[in-house]
Amino acid sequence: MIDTAFLITSFVTLFVIVDPIGLTPIFLALTQGMTPRQRRSIAIRATVIAAVLLALFAALGEAVLGFVGISMPAFRIAGGVLLFLTALDMLFERRNKRREDRSEEDDIDDPSVFPLAIPLIAGPGSIATVILLTGQQPGFAGFAMVMGVVVCVLAILLVMCLFSGLFERLLGKTGITVVTRLLGMLLAALSVQFVLDGLRAYGFAA
Repeated sequence: MIDTAFLITSFVTLFVIVDPIGLTPIFLALTQGMTPRQRRSIAIRATVIAAVLLALFAALGEAVLGFVGISMPAFRIAGGVLLFLTALDMLFERRNKRREDRSEEDDIDDPSVFPLAIPLIAGPGSIATVILLTGQQPGFAGFAMVMGVVVCVLAILLVMCLFSGLFERLLGKTGITVVTRLLGMLLAALSVQFVLDGLRAYGFAA
């Protein structure tokens, strides 16, 4: 039976972490001066590479944690703290500024692998998120649900990259800022929930 609540929570969490809306102007900056065909190729390559990386961590992440002696509740608390810091960056616009600086420093011909796929899409936040989510739903069914969410979020990101010029004109800088801050508030609440779940697993919370 499909856990609808888990799917919705997973989608919202990963969507906020990957932040397709915030990544769209960065994609535009990294592919400035390129033809539509080149932009399409880079967008597809970056999302496919990111999907493969996230699938590997979703499948093997918990096994790696167990090998080094880290329990899932402990990782859930650490992941919640990391997501909360990301939310603060989004709320105070530090995240986009850091991404813009990174894109300027890494001005290369093909940015699909670095910095787009790694670390802008499959970064510490999204990697921690897929490990946390697969830990909540162990087994193949849980992995399949998480990967379904990953594919949906990356598909949205791919569409936004392919139509990045149109979205930029529709939303404008102010619109992108407003949406990013709203997503930051949502992520802050979700990150606190991750911490509470970890504490509850240890018996520290009712």
